[in-house]
This record gives sequence, structure tokens and C-alpha cells, in this order.
Amino acid sequence: MAHELEFAHFSFGTQVRKSPYSDAALRWGAKGFSVYNHMYIPRDFGNPEQNFWNLINQAILCDVSVERQVEIKGPDAAKFTQYLCSRDLSTCKIGQCKYVLITDQDGGVINDPIVLKLAEDHFWLSIADTDVLLWARGLAVNAGMDVELSEPDVSPLQLQGPKSRDILRACFGDAPTELKYYHFMEYDWHGVPLIISRTGWSSELGYEIFLRDGSAGGRLWEHIMDIGVPMGLKPGHTSGIRRIEAGMLSYHADLTLANNPFELNLDRLVNLDMEADFVGKDALARIKEKGVRQRLVGLEIEGLPFVGTNDFFWPVMKDGTQVGTVTSAVYSPRLDKNIALGMLSVEHTDIGTQLIVDKLGETRGGTVVPIPFHDPKKSLAVAS
Repeated sequence: MAHELEFAHFSFGTQVRKSPYSDAALRWGAKGFSVYNHMYIPRDFGNPEQNFWNLINQAILCDVSVERQVEIKGPDAAKFTQYLCSRDLSTCKIGQCKYVLITDQDGGVINDPIVLKLAEDHFWLSIADTDVLLWARGLAVNAGMDVELSEPDVSPLQLQGPKSRDILRACFGDAPTELKYYHFMEYDWHGVPLIISRTGWSSELGYEIFLRDGSAGGRLWEHIMDIGVPMGLKPGHTSGIRRIEAGMLSYHADLTLANNPFELNLDRLVNLDMEADFVGKDALARIKEKGVRQRLVGLEIEGLPFVGTNDFFWPVMKDGTQVGTVTSAVYSPRLDKNIALGMLSVEHTDIGTQLIVDKLGETRGGTVVPIPFHDPKKSLAVAS
């Protein structure tokens, strides 16, 4: 009961949902929460730089229940899932995950989820922060396909970092540790159904543990922490530092409905030549032929280290004219640099281009650089 009262300091009422791990996160030191997909997400376990070092040197456990699942079932589930996604899913096998884009009729990005194929007629979309279920239900009304759409009782945790495999093995045995990158398995944990996948929002070695019974949330969290803490595990939150180092995009920050995949350098997720149709296919073909006017780039920004991440989109200037915005910025203690993602007019996106960043009235020099900023081949995440 004490934890319920403590959580009331963060509460906005029943319209913002707690996760099955919210009280456990508080017990383990969560100091601040944000809202994502109409649900609380822990964002503060103390010093964010220490959280970053915990992630890249040891392991962290994160409550990411906000990654809600859109469940697609039925005889036409595969066809409808493909209709939603611009990436060719014809080769996706049961037990495999795919990073995909969902686009609207004009080619704008609605969401960039992970698809999990549970069966030939059963898929999950593990979504970013937009109401994909409503979009899918709207499309299904007139699609003429036999599908059932819902949000199931599924709440993921992320176990990420170089020690995550050893901790996972100690918690759940050898089988989950043998998963290939972007594959998953079903797992029975003392009668509690889980799905364990080799995925995560960190670009480090890591796993996601999808709990399929929210009533067991506290038990699952404590089980992993009890075993993991002696092995170096810390409670934590998704690291803004690490995700910007990796060039990972955050919806509402680096991409929105106003952006198309080509601006975001995500051409690989658009398969215009496949036979199957998807929403936005014609629009994206036109955009590809015409070309884009802006593109996402990496930036190094001069000056003293930033404190935290940016809360505003900073203007980027060239010869006194705004040519773009900084979308996400942070100081990387590992690289000892201020690094950022930015959306710039295409004529200013060449590597080495010198620009001025207007940080709320404070001007700093900036240089266009390649992304990602660290481990460009993702060797850490895909290591065997």
C-alpha cells in the first residue's frame, strides 16, 4: 500500500496506466516517470551518465511495458500485416522479428515497430508512441480481410548490456541465450507465459522479456533482480546517450507523420518492387522518384558538455538562414563530445559541412558527421 501512495505523486488518474512493474521500479529507485502510449515509463534512476555506464559495462533492467503490442490474428493476418508495413515480410519466419515502418497514404511514418511472427496467422507489432491499434482498426473496416485486432496483456522488460546473456542464463536457463539476433522463443516460467527475444533499444547485447500475464509483473522483476544484482545488474531506463550514439530514432523527436522513410535514411525498409500492396506504396514511389528536400544527419556540436537531452528543437543556421533543426542532442561521456541528430535541407548534408546551432539563444558551431557515432556495424548487438 505504501508503494501505491508513493506512486500517487506521479499519478494523472486512471487515463494514464501503470505498468505491471511500476511499483517494483519505485522500490528499486525510480525517481521520475514520463508518459508513452498512455502509460507511465520510468525515466530517472539517478544520474543518466551512470545509467549509461551501467548499460555499456554491465547490464540494466528496464520497464518498457509502454512498447504495447498490436495483435493481429486470423486467416488474413499475414496479408493484413503486410498491408500495414512497407517492408517485405514474405520471408519472415515464425520466431523471427523484423524492424518495419508503417506509413500513411501520403508516405508519412505513422510508427516504426518491431514485428514478431508468432504463427502463420498470428503477429504482434511492438509499437512506438502512436495509436497504431486505432489506425489498424480503421483500415480493417474496409479492407475486406478476416482479421482480429486487439491489444493483448503483454508487458516487456529489457535486459540489456554485455552481462545480459549470463544473467538471462542464470534466470531462465540455456535455451533463450542461444537465440539469434532478432529471433524469439516462447517460454514457460513456472506456469507464467513469456516470450523472450534477442532485441532491445540499446544497440548493446540484449534481450526483451515479454510477460503475458500482468499479475506476475512484480514477481518477474524481483526474480531477475535477485539473480542479476550479484552479477552486476542495475535497475535502469532506456539510455538517451546510447541510443543517440547508435543513431536510433525516437518517434515524436527524430521522426513524425510529417517525415517519409527516404528523409530518415530508411530506404531499406521500403520494398516498392514487391508484389504485395501496402498503404502508402504509390506515394512512396512518387517521393523516391522526385527526391527529398531534407535528410536526417549526425552532428557534432562544440562547447561545454550538454546537461541532459534537449527539450526543444534547436534551429540550425547557415549564413544567417535556418536550414534545419536539431532533433535529439546529448553529451556522450564515452566519446567526450556533444552529439546530435538533425534534419537538414539536403544541400547542407554533406559530411564535414560547418553550421551554427542556436541552443536557445546560445550559438555553437556544429559539423555534419556520419551516423551512427559508435559501433557502426552493430557488432555489440549482433555478437554471437
